[in-house]
Amino acid sequence: MGDLLHGHSIQARFAMLAAAASLLLMTLMGIGFDLAVRNQVQNQVFNQTQGAATEWIALMRTGGRLPPPPNTPVDVLQIVNSRGKVIAGNAGAVGWPPLSIVRPTADKPIVNLTECSRAGCHLITAVRIPPQVYPRIVADEPDFVYAGMEPPPVLASHLLEFSTLALGIPVVLATTWLTWILIGRTLRPVELIRARMSEISVTNLSLRVPEPRSDDEIGRLARTANQTLTRLEEAMEQQRRFAHVVSHELKTPLAGLRTQLEEALLYPDDVDPCETIRTGLCSAERLQELIDDLLAYARIKTAPAPLEPLDLGAVVKEEMITTARPVPVSTHVYGEVKVLGNRLQLAAVLNNLVVNAQRHAKAAVEVTVRCAAGAAVVTVIDDGKGIAPEDRERVFQPFVRLGEGRRRDPQGSGLGLAISRSIVAAHNGTLKIEDSPRGARFVLRLPLLNAVRLTPQGPYATAV
Repeated sequence: MGDLLHGHSIQARFAMLAAAASLLLMTLMGIGFDLAVRNQVQNQVFNQTQGAATEWIALMRTGGRLPPPPNTPVDVLQIVNSRGKVIAGNAGAVGWPPLSIVRPTADKPIVNLTECSRAGCHLITAVRIPPQVYPRIVADEPDFVYAGMEPPPVLASHLLEFSTLALGIPVVLATTWLTWILIGRTLRPVELIRARMSEISVTNLSLRVPEPRSDDEIGRLARTANQTLTRLEEAMEQQRRFAHVVSHELKTPLAGLRTQLEEALLYPDDVDPCETIRTGLCSAERLQELIDDLLAYARIKTAPAPLEPLDLGAVVKEEMITTARPVPVSTHVYGEVKVLGNRLQLAAVLNNLVVNAQRHAKAAVEVTVRCAAGAAVVTVIDDGKGIAPEDRERVFQPFVRLGEGRRRDPQGSGLGLAISRSIVAAHNGTLKIEDSPRGARFVLRLPLLNAVRLTPQGPYATAV
């Protein structure tokens, strides 16, 4: 009820709107019905008065005596001359003055009107008697027949209005109540969704909102909310795993550094200070590299870099030329490959892929750039042992390092491929490991420049 009074409830607002609309509609219908009934009743009364007046005139014959008034249900029936004197009338007209001073003209011999006096109101028909009908009475001045009846109760009182009001109020109340019930049933799933959402917290993201069976807006809202909760739960789980792994990875070099420093303090005569400082500095440098990689990984997730049109083939050639490589790298660029990207980030991805390929290669690494299937495709292939199919997705997870990688590069952080895939995803591209007859085959795909539209929020890829 408080929501109804303050208008905070959608259910209450719609109910009040339905009440106002139905009240307006019923008012208009009531007015129209009242006018139609009044006109119908009034026309029936005028038909009776006009019929009585014309019937009396029809009884008149040229040269005969004035006939008595006909026996009709009309209350007052009288003949009035042009000087306003009542010449004849029925029993109801005894003692009555002329019903009206209105005189029909020759152009309009019949007039219907309503006259009110101290004796009350009457519906009157005034008829001008033609001279040829009764010339002896009329002489050179016309006479008039007046027939009047008291209005029936439906016209003399407000009974019709009260009856219409008595019928309209229940209709308005029923419409309001039905609207309240229907809107309440419609919004009941929304209330259930709201109640369930209030129970969901960061520590418990496994709950889901109830989904209605219908495929309307509320059903789609519930399904979208559950999909969002699923993504949020997955993201939180990834954050927990990431925090656990980060703490573990940072704990190892910190523990080593602390051990070295404690050993130098406990055994000052047996430990060379310079060697302790040198090994501590190496541990600090590894910590710094690890923290820099973590910051780069987090920055890519939260702050997209500015993009510009690039020739991907030129970027690959420049990166291969300017960086010394322990293993020979052959580069093949087929045609002009235009993309929208950040030069520094894409160069870092290419360098990381090539360095990773050289780490596992036996004698050569091959880099290919071309356009295929409406996308820019960069392929990096080495001639090493390759990566097992079950490990091809694991290597893109943070801090995941296979045994071969740990053996060849013990100081690595395991963040290079994870950072590379995040950069590619920020460019609306993909980075995968595909089948290869020899070694590992990394395939990078990016939308071509003519398949990217710029929006106020950023670029997005579309089909061409």
